[in-house]
Amino acid sequence: MPFGECTVTLQDVAFQLGLLVDGNAVSGCLAEFENFIEGGRPAWEWFQELFGELPLPNKVKNITVHFTWFHERFWVLPADATEDTVRIYARAYITMLLSTQLFGDKSANWVHIRWLPFVANLDDMGSYSWGSTALVWLYRCICRVVNRNVTNLVGPLQLLQSWIFWRFPSLRPYGFDDFSFLLASRWAAYLLPNDGKEQRVINYRLALDRC
Repeated sequence: MPFGECTVTLQDVAFQLGLLVDGNAVSGCLAEFENFIEGGRPAWEWFQELFGELPLPNKVKNITVHFTWFHERFWVLPADATEDTVRIYARAYITMLLSTQLFGDKSANWVHIRWLPFVANLDDMGSYSWGSTALVWLYRCICRVVNRNVTNLVGPLQLLQSWIFWRFPSLRPYGFDDFSFLLASRWAAYLLPNDGKEQRVINYRLALDRC
């Protein structure tokens, strides 16, 4: 492409989302977590310690918690919150962010508790390479969606959308020319219209052909 690589790179992740692309690897949250549940400390016991309480049974499915429980329980931080309460709310927010924004999957409204080892110590959160992990997850999701039996793309889609609008100005909506770091922040108020989808696809294809 005229601007170089025709793919999202680590530089894009750093500029678009402001996430670290170096540091400790985010590992063990998928494979080792099941072993932790079976042979180590009970996961739900740890969950209660970190978040102060357990969700109702109807809000739990396997080792995920419905998003509404987090949203309703941690919606507003109490005015008289102690430092421990602030940490609980911070863990809840980060857990929701990881499960629904950076590493979302087709479970949609279910928050996976695989992130317990990372939110347990908030002081260490900034030492991990979340940017490279988010990029890997995006690549995996894109690879999966090319399967003809898969219809929906999941993953860090705000990263992909912001990258498209940044690298392909002809596809960028009008009225969003001002930007600052983080680059993706200018799309916080952008709402894609629901009408005229077919015509937009045709226009996008023509624009890409002209690149």
